This record gives sequence, structure tokens and C-alpha cells, in this order.
Amino acid sequence: MTIENAKEKLYAVQKKLAAYEHAIGLLQYDGATTAPSATAQNRGASLSILSEEVYVLSTSDETVEMLEFLDENKSSLSDKEKRMVYLMLKDIKNMKKIPMKEYVDYQELLVIADDVWHKAKLASDFEMFRPYLEKIFETNKRFAAYIEPEKDPYDHCLGEYEEGLTKETLDEFFGELKKHIVPLLKKISAKEQVDDSIRFGKFTDAQQEKFSYWLMELIGLDLEHVGLSTTEHPFTTSLGSHFDERITTHYHEDDFVSSMYSVVHEGGHALYDTGSADDLAYTVLDGGTSMSIHESQSRFYENIIGRSRAFCEYVFPKLNEFFPGAFEGKTVEDFYKAVNKAEPSLIRTEADELTYSLHVMVRYELEKRVMAGELEVKDLPEEWNKLYKEYLGVDVPDDKHGVLQDSHWAGGLVGYFPSYALGNAYGAHFLTKMRKDVDFEKCIREGNYEPINNWNRENIWKHGQLYTPAEILSRVLGEPFSTKHYIKYLSDKYTEIYNL
Repeated sequence: MTIENAKEKLYAVQKKLAAYEHAIGLLQYDGATTAPSATAQNRGASLSILSEEVYVLSTSDETVEMLEFLDENKSSLSDKEKRMVYLMLKDIKNMKKIPMKEYVDYQELLVIADDVWHKAKLASDFEMFRPYLEKIFETNKRFAAYIEPEKDPYDHCLGEYEEGLTKETLDEFFGELKKHIVPLLKKISAKEQVDDSIRFGKFTDAQQEKFSYWLMELIGLDLEHVGLSTTEHPFTTSLGSHFDERITTHYHEDDFVSSMYSVVHEGGHALYDTGSADDLAYTVLDGGTSMSIHESQSRFYENIIGRSRAFCEYVFPKLNEFFPGAFEGKTVEDFYKAVNKAEPSLIRTEADELTYSLHVMVRYELEKRVMAGELEVKDLPEEWNKLYKEYLGVDVPDDKHGVLQDSHWAGGLVGYFPSYALGNAYGAHFLTKMRKDVDFEKCIREGNYEPINNWNRENIWKHGQLYTPAEILSRVLGEPFSTKHYIKYLSDKYTEIYNL
């Protein structure tokens, strides 16, 4: 085998894997959006076959031989190719530790579990979903033991979404946030609460859809490459490459703000993915480097931009065009305060910036205990409700508004939730650096996102997975990451809003 021949095979295998992932992604996207309700078993059968093909191609002797040959000849590879080989070998070694039948069975389980979760949520019936969730947690424990038997199983799961992340790091991170957020929230709770009635009324799906497309274009999404659909729980997915990105939202007829910020949040994910350099397409380097860096972008656009005073000033006149007569007698200040109201609530995706991380902490604590064998899945609803009372002071009325509200566990994403809180903190630190190069508020006030998007593209997006999360942070920040920027951002913003 020659170096050139091996390189050709390297790119060919990645392109073929991308094609399989494209097909798998389309099936999953269809299942979550427009597929008829009784078609999960059919999709599951197709996905099990496609997953088996991915497993066989990824772990074949020919593929492994090619990768190991290239790994032994690193000096002949570009940095990009070295990273491809590293990531592919890492994934293959991990995959080969999992028996193929178990791997394929798990993919099929997730399809059925997602379908059951949708039904269970509608019925507010955790018991309907419980057997599938038990299997999901059991499988994650078993796979963790196969892949990294020397490591704590939950640390393994965390590392799947943020390389090197551990419970120890997160315990310190959440402890620091809690120390500052809880006292600030107590001060706010003692004040007269903000009137958020401006967000409620009657807003048709058609009106909200038109507004959604306008928002997508405003923040810089290319609608020729980014599609929009509706689903129970909004998400973003790449289909085959960053050239085909799909975002979803959920319209609530009585509350336009919910969908508005879902679109901007998922739009931030899509900007990151579509911002990958074109020469990374159809390779393992295409797309974001970790879920925490990914969430730093989605939460940056949703909150740091989308809930800023400058954004509200630009958007408010447009609201009157898209929803005629809905805001008579209301002002941009009413709108700004309403979308930044800080109040403990039930639903994570609807939470304000200040309380959001407390929602994530609940999920982190529960996952950690289930993975450690300290909590049984059957007891999750009771413990969920207990922690919501302890952390947020709210009573959970039913499973739909409690333990069943998120789709993540149904999709097997154990260890994902902390990414949201880390992403918030990363985004605030990125903002500190961006302001040295970009007149941030002026750009938003004028509806000109090009300088902001260009900064993110050059510093974060275009690199795809070429660098690790730690390397991205180091390159962008030029200093160790610190939560102080996020804590200061929250403190300054809410002190001004509530006149503390």
C-alpha cells in the first residue's frame, strides 16, 4: 500500500460513511417531523440494516489496515489528515469493543424509544416509557464498560460529548454557578415581577412560520441550504454534510416567544454547522467539534444576541408587521423585559438565562446517580419533582411537564445535558473576546450580522472538528476559560433589568 493509495481510500471510506449517515439522518428526521405515527417499526428495521452497514464498513480489516498504515506514516500527512485518522481510529477501536449485534440492536431500540416517548409525553405517562429508558441506561453502562472499563461509566458518557469532561470538573463548575445564581435569584424574587403579558395572545402557525423564516435570514442563514420544519421537541441536524442542514421548531398559538427563540437557538447550531470549511464536507471533520462548543453558538444567538436590548429594538417593529394588532399599547421596553423575565419555571427550553443552568443541574444530578447505580429509573419522576422543588422552588404537576419534557434520553443522549450550561459560559467568554474586534451592539441594532458571523466563522466554525474543544478555547480565548465572564454577564444584565 502506498501513501497516496491509502489517502484515496481514507477519503473514499469517509464519503461512503457520510452517505450512510445521510440516509440514517433522513429517516430519523422524518420520524421526528412528518412521518405517520405508526411507522416507527418500519424505520427501525431500515435503520438497523443501515447501522449494521456502518459498523461493518467502519470496522472492516481493510479500513483498519488503511488507517493504521496512515497512522504509522504521520509525517506524510497534513494536519487535517492526521486528525481524520486519529478520530476514525478512536471511533473504530471503540466500536469494535461493542458486539455488532448489540450495536445494531441499540440503534433499533432508540427508534422505538423515541416513538414511545412522544406518545408517553402526550399521555403524561412515564410508566409507558420507563422500560425503554431502563434499557437505554443499561446499554450506556454496558457500552461504557466495553470501551473504557477503567473509567467511571458516567465520565465516559460525558466525554462522548465533550472530550475530557468529568464529574469532578462539572461538580466544581455547577457549584460555582449555583453559588452566584441562587443569591441573585433570591434578590430578584423579592422585587416586583416583570409583566410578560406581551408574549401571550393569538398567533397563528402561518404567521409564526413567516416570522421564523425572516429570523433565519436576519441572523445570516442560507435558506437554500437550511430547511425548517416542526416537531414536538426542536432540534437541528446535518444530513450527510454541512450543505444540507435542517432545523425544527414547535409553534404555540398562544405564545410566539417560545418558537421565536427555538428558531434562533437552532439557527445558531445551523450557522456553526454550515460554517464548516467546504473542504471538510463528507469527512469526519465536518461540523462542530463538541456539543458544548455547539451549544455555545446556539445559546449565544438565542440569548446573548436574541435577548439583548439591541436585538429587541431591531425586532419589535417587525413584530407589528408579522402580527398586526397584537401589540397595541406595548413598547420595545415591555418586549425586552418580558423576554428576560427571571422566574423559576417548569420547562428547561422556556427557562430564562438566569435559572436555565439550574434546570441542567437537575438532569446532571439524576443522570449521575442512575449511572452510578444510586437511583433506579423507576424513581426518576419522584426525584425529578423533588429536585425541582429544591433547586427552583416549583411543584411539578405531571410527567409531561417534568421527567418526560426532554427528548434527549429517548435518543440515547446520556451525558449531553451539561453541554448546555458549559455552552452558556463559553459563549459569554467568547463575547468578551469578540468585543475587542467587533462593535457588537451596533451590528445587532442595525441588523448587520456579517461582522459577528465572520468572527465566529474565522475563529470557530470553519475549523469543524480539526481542533479539540480545549484547543478551540485556547486559540480563541488566549487564556484559560473562566466562569467569571458568564457570572458577570448575568449579574450585570439582571441587576439593570430589575434595578437591584
